[in-house]
Parts: sequence; C-alpha cells; structure tokens
Amino acid sequence: MPVWKAIKLVTVVVLILVPKVVWAEFYGDKKYGEYYEEEKVWVETKAVLPEIPKTESLVEYYVSAASSNKYYIAPQTISVAADGVVRYAAAVKTPNGVLNLSYEGLRCATKEFRLYAFGHSDGTWGKSRNEHWRAVRRGSYQATLFNEYFCPRGVVIFSPGEGADALRQGGHPLTK
Repeated sequence: MPVWKAIKLVTVVVLILVPKVVWAEFYGDKKYGEYYEEEKVWVETKAVLPEIPKTESLVEYYVSAASSNKYYIAPQTISVAADGVVRYAAAVKTPNGVLNLSYEGLRCATKEFRLYAFGHSDGTWGKSRNEHWRAVRRGSYQATLFNEYFCPRGVVIFSPGEGADALRQGGHPLTK
C-alpha cells in the first residue's frame, strides 16, 4: 500500500473517532434525553382511614347487568392525594342484604387498585393483610370506578368534589 494511501486512511479514521471520543467525554455515555429528566420513583402517600360512613350517605352507581349486587361509594370519603391515588370507601350490597364495606385506592397512572381496610359491624376498620397494588380486572367494580368516575381517559380527577359530582351525575363528563 502506498504511503499516501496509508496516511489518508489514518487521517480519515482519526477524523471519525476523535469527535466521538470528545462527545463521550463531554456528555458521558448516556443516550439522548437522559440528561433532561431522570425517572422519578413513585412514593405512596400514607392512607388515613376515614370514619365508617353511614349507610344513608352512600351513593349508588351502576356496574353491570351481569351482577345482582348493588354498588355504593361514600362521597365524603373520596380523597385525591399528591401521589395520584384516589381513595374512597366502597360498599357492596348482596341480594341477601349483606353490606360489605372497604376502604380502597385507585392508582390512575398504572390502572391498579389496593385494599387498605375492611369495615366491621362494630363501626371500626380492620386493616387489610394484602398491602400490594393489583391490576384492575376488566368487569370489576374497580374497573367501572376507574373508567367512568375517578380516572376518566386514564387521568386522575382533580378533587374529591369532582369524583362526588361524577357519582351523582352517573359518570364523569369526559366519559359521556
């Protein structure tokens, strides 16, 4: 190989590699966009259990014709925390008249729910043993609350009043 071709080849290689080395030193080895915003770790706000709601304060909402149960939310227990979780007291009344009460949370960003506590007949809450977030199952009452009332279009409501209004109106305005 002639000397001038070797010099030309070395020059081309140097011109190609030097900018890459300088770029890597200046910007590090992260990909484009990683310097603009680091991924934030989600931290759950501590849930505070409300008073057990009175049965006359419960607002009924429709879930499905496939279920003979009746579903209720206590509007005064709805809260929207800084962590993006909508918390509420839910009640399910069976055809036999048994009322099951629970305090739950919906995480709109991930379409998950969590049970915090169950209501006892003596007017107290019993903490749930399962402290994990679970995916909202299609057809469940949590799915109805997610889609129709508390997370319309997957976005968390702004205030407890917005959720209570959605319950009284039979659904959030964005879902109609």
